[in-house]
Amino acid sequence: MRLTAGTAARLGATWDGRGTNFALFSANAHKVELCLFDSQGRRELERIELPEKTEDVWHGYLGDVSPGQLYGYRVHGPYDPERGHRFNAHKLLLDPYAKRLAGRLVWSDAHFAYRTGSPREDLSFDRRDNARGVPKGVVVDETAGGGRRETRPNVPWEDTIIYEAHVKGLTQMREDVPPGLRGTFGGLGCPSMIDHFKRLGVTTIELLPIHGFIDDRVLVEKKLVNYWGYNTISFFAPEPRYAGDKDALDAFRTTVARLHDAGIEVILDVVYNHTAEGNHLGPTLSFRGIDNASYYWLKPDAPRYYDDFTGCGSSVNLTHPRVLQMVMDSLRYWVEVCHVDGFRFDLATTLARGPNGFQRNAGFFTAIRQDPVLASVKLVAEPWDLGMGGYQVGAFPSQWSEWNDRYRSAMRRYWAGEGSLIGEVSRRMTGSSDIFNHDSRMPRASINHVTVHDGFTLSDLYSYAGKHNLANGEDNRDGSNDNHSVNCGVEGPTDDAAILALRRQLRKNQLACLFLAQGVPLLLAGDEAGNSQAGNNNAYCQDNEIGWVDWSGLNRDDDMVEFVGLMTEIRRNFPQLRSKRWVDGRRADGSYGVLWLTPSAAEMTVTDWAYPDGRFLAYVLSPSEPGGNAIFIVLNSGMETIDFHLPQISDYATWHQLFDTTRDTVQVAPLSPGSESAAPPRSVLAFSGSSA
Repeated sequence: MRLTAGTAARLGATWDGRGTNFALFSANAHKVELCLFDSQGRRELERIELPEKTEDVWHGYLGDVSPGQLYGYRVHGPYDPERGHRFNAHKLLLDPYAKRLAGRLVWSDAHFAYRTGSPREDLSFDRRDNARGVPKGVVVDETAGGGRRETRPNVPWEDTIIYEAHVKGLTQMREDVPPGLRGTFGGLGCPSMIDHFKRLGVTTIELLPIHGFIDDRVLVEKKLVNYWGYNTISFFAPEPRYAGDKDALDAFRTTVARLHDAGIEVILDVVYNHTAEGNHLGPTLSFRGIDNASYYWLKPDAPRYYDDFTGCGSSVNLTHPRVLQMVMDSLRYWVEVCHVDGFRFDLATTLARGPNGFQRNAGFFTAIRQDPVLASVKLVAEPWDLGMGGYQVGAFPSQWSEWNDRYRSAMRRYWAGEGSLIGEVSRRMTGSSDIFNHDSRMPRASINHVTVHDGFTLSDLYSYAGKHNLANGEDNRDGSNDNHSVNCGVEGPTDDAAILALRRQLRKNQLACLFLAQGVPLLLAGDEAGNSQAGNNNAYCQDNEIGWVDWSGLNRDDDMVEFVGLMTEIRRNFPQLRSKRWVDGRRADGSYGVLWLTPSAAEMTVTDWAYPDGRFLAYVLSPSEPGGNAIFIVLNSGMETIDFHLPQISDYATWHQLFDTTRDTVQVAPLSPGSESAAPPRSVLAFSGSSA
């Protein structure tokens, strides 16, 4: 091999058309060896010591290495866990910057840097070579296929409607997707799925993790897998299992292009808060063996152990400049090379932690804000982790939007029949200004959701009073017990027509509120078709019919595609539902943004808001544009019909019913202001007010 010093300027394996530069960061290593493998990844062909170290980056240039070459690293240094160092050159390590993966992890005790079963645990040392069973990086030509002209949809935040989906689970059981594409990137972008997205009116697909990940050993031994993928081992490479027999990078980029051509954005759920290496007894696959003390948060007084803010054994330390650089390089790569439109950050609080906890001015926030590539993409935080002070809903910068679990909790409790919630519900339906109205933030800061991948599906929310997670192999101990779910009289499936009708109505109520609420709605894939997980509210390991979307409800009573389409159309037709500004009440000049009304159409007083066990909520949102129509929204979560009067507002001569969740048809005839109508038990109604 023709070996020269190369450069430390760009980390990873970079092919320049003549040869490949290899560069790896490690501040505490003594020596780094590059290992080249045959095309099957079974035989190590060459082991080459990188000749130079510049600012803690080990590097070398090989003039005879081209795209397709498989490689890994062996990193030499102290094995001293009590000081935070876990180097073991017997372990082949995956390049953190690998753009393509070859092979899957085959579990064995050789992947651990210590002797498993030793009474000294991780203080012992293991000399077995693990190379045959670990994924390798592959040198890629990053320009291939990446030069296509891409027109991004650039959907404004206020017009965004998010659809959360799992790449495999979305299409695995979809009969109108070609069999060879089901469960793959290609399935996402096939014509039948694009048509489905268009019928729903969604603008943005949010994909569960597609970064390269591994299946936990404990799951594999139970004949399960890490289906959701929140177990990342590679922050640059697409997960090969979603590519079928195609190159994963090319397959993913092609799918993004097809979705973009249809005007649909792609957001990635990314997991930078922890890795698949787990706690101090976990395997050594990449970061731990490259520079454990740099990549992870270690306990200051006991660096053998990790500061675990994530519940996954360890936490990635973004206060280290090289670790922050890796995350930023990864984000830019997915935007520039793969053309994605944004990111949802799992356990995002961890990314902004410093020595004293969550920091509103964290270096991670500053780096993103000043980055010209990332400043314009959509950024969504899951604004909590499991560490001290980890719940930070409302605390992220103005550039960000956040999953609003306060919306989820309030709406679940309300439609489960809990009373005295109208004040809470009113705030959630108008953008949660009590949480987000500060520091120049707008209503789009609130990502409203009732169901997401983690928890019950919408169908199960009204079919099960408790979780049924025995299939996960943890004796039903896993998954949340705080679901605010109701089974409507029978636990699980039933043939009782009255119970089925009630369940369907409650699902429609939640969908109606989701799209009528100010903020950004997020719909869980399959909720429009009555998808069930058989009561499993933590299907992270169920790569089977429990975790896959069941589409059999389409064209049957569970089919709510048309209803969701109606709701997204209403949302488009009434800009005040998509407002950039916070809504206010009665103003000094008599105008208003929102009027909260009693059943008699009088404006609510303090006494009305404090009414014990209140379950009726009605309000008018004024037009946000001159000449527009008002929208009058009525919620009744009670068991009784409530008679109410249409608002008498001088600007509106008639009211037209838009929908009633208890009926499949609407009242066509215009209604006069002051006329009486009725809100059936457990219903949502909406009316359009016009001047003629």
